[in-house]
Amino acid sequence: MKLFVFIRMQARAGHEADVERAIRAVLEPSRQEPGCLGIDGFRSMHNQQLFFIHSRWTDEPAFDRHAALAHTIRFIERVDPLLEQPREVCRTALIG
Repeated sequence: MKLFVFIRMQARAGHEADVERAIRAVLEPSRQEPGCLGIDGFRSMHNQQLFFIHSRWTDEPAFDRHAALAHTIRFIERVDPLLEQPREVCRTALIG
C-alpha cells in the first residue's frame, strides 16, 4: 500500500529563510531514493512561517528507510532548532 506523508513545520520568527533552505537541501537526495514516488516542499501563502513537506512512498518500509538516511537525519538536526514547536508528521493512506 502506498504511503503519503505530510510534515508541518512552523519556523521561529526570523528563521524562515533557514527553514526554506533546509527543505530545499533535503528534497533532491530524497527524490533519488528507491521507494520515493515524489516529494515536494511548500510554504504557506498567508503565513510565511508555516512550511510543509508532502511525500509519496511505495510503502511504509520505504519511508522508514528514508528516515534513517544521513541526509534525512541532517535535515532534522538542522531544522528542528529553527521551529516554534515540534514538527508534525502524519503518515496517511489514500481514501479516494
